Amino acid sequence: MAKTSAITRNAKRTRMAARDKEKRAALKNIVMDRSLPVEDRFDASLKLAELPRNGSRVRVRLRCKLTGRSRGNYRKFELCRIALRDLASNGQIPGLVKASW
Repeated sequence: MAKTSAITRNAKRTRMAARDKEKRAALKNIVMDRSLPVEDRFDASLKLAELPRNGSRVRVRLRCKLTGRSRGNYRKFELCRIALRDLASNGQIPGLVKASW
């Protein structure tokens, strides 16, 4: 089980990223638009830098929904490899069977 502080920190980052998504996208579009004057693009980049870092989507870490483990996760199941194997062995994931040959 992961530290609860790490799990709550990641949850906070997820909420902040969802909250700031539109604002960041608008500022990034201004910064990347080459047809705008350089001054406007620079002002937009300064405003983007003033936003909190944890509001960025790239700072959110994929964690296991059961254990909170941060490594070895499968995006499709949102589970770490260990939890996925336990659930699959118990037959709790529909359609997933352990390979044997």
